[in-house]
Amino acid sequence: MAFNMYHASVPVFIRCLRNLSGFLAKAHDNALTRKIDFSVLMNARLAPDMLPLSRQIQIATDMVKNGAARLAGAEMPSFPDTETTYEELQARIAKTVEFLETFKEPQFAGSEDRSIVLKFPTREMSFSGAEYLTGFVLPNLYFHTTTTYAILRHNGAPLGKMDFMGG
Repeated sequence: MAFNMYHASVPVFIRCLRNLSGFLAKAHDNALTRKIDFSVLMNARLAPDMLPLSRQIQIATDMVKNGAARLAGAEMPSFPDTETTYEELQARIAKTVEFLETFKEPQFAGSEDRSIVLKFPTREMSFSGAEYLTGFVLPNLYFHTTTTYAILRHNGAPLGKMDFMGG
């Protein structure tokens, strides 16, 4: 069976974001029960030189919306990174899932060989579509989702492996 770029990306992205939304909700409920202002968690970090929880979620959502768009040859929507509340983060996740749900499998035909070039201020990265998905988008998605999970877990949210893995 050939590697299917659509099935290796969009459904995986959606499931991961839904899991992210679920453990964010569980942490929010726990914070309310413990009478902890959720803004404390929004700014929490695992280490002083790491980005805060809110930025971890922004990057995870940017990674998949831009990844899917690049692979499908579609326009990438721009989301301003202005979320400061639990509700705004959940809305960003939902908006990203809605965007991902607009993609159809035929849009990804041949995308494994599509040339993808990312330009950063200090360097440029070039990938085939398959390399971009498996070596850049998915690792970044899992890194930022895992970091979000770890920040919440470290701050007392009652999360376990199945929260991360999802149903």
